[in-house]
Amino acid sequence: MTDRQLVIAASLILLIGVGAGAFGAHGLRRIISPDLLSVWQTAVLYQLVHGLGMLAIAALGARFGSSLLSNAGVLMFVGIVIFSGSLYVLALTGTRWLGAITPIGGLAFIAAWAMVALAAYRTAQ
Repeated sequence: MTDRQLVIAASLILLIGVGAGAFGAHGLRRIISPDLLSVWQTAVLYQLVHGLGMLAIAALGARFGSSLLSNAGVLMFVGIVIFSGSLYVLALTGTRWLGAITPIGGLAFIAAWAMVALAAYRTAQ
């Protein structure tokens, strides 16, 4: 994924995250239980944080020029889809088995951040 593509994807992820946050605060509050609303809010938080992470990776790409950063950006996007996506579906449907795949998204986030650190480390040598 190029830096330009990463910025576009991150911007759309953030746009959707803001909309999802507003929808949760104004539309879901009366429809779902407080526990499921908390799940929704967690999905929004991780989406927004990692969307910003994708923007940071794009900015770092110009400085470090590492393919690790490009791969980290893709992995972060995958993490958002799996982690936040599964939590959104869980909150809307109550389908609890989706919670079993949520940690895969979390592992993708951890791996992406490790790749960012490794890219910076390798560049400094």
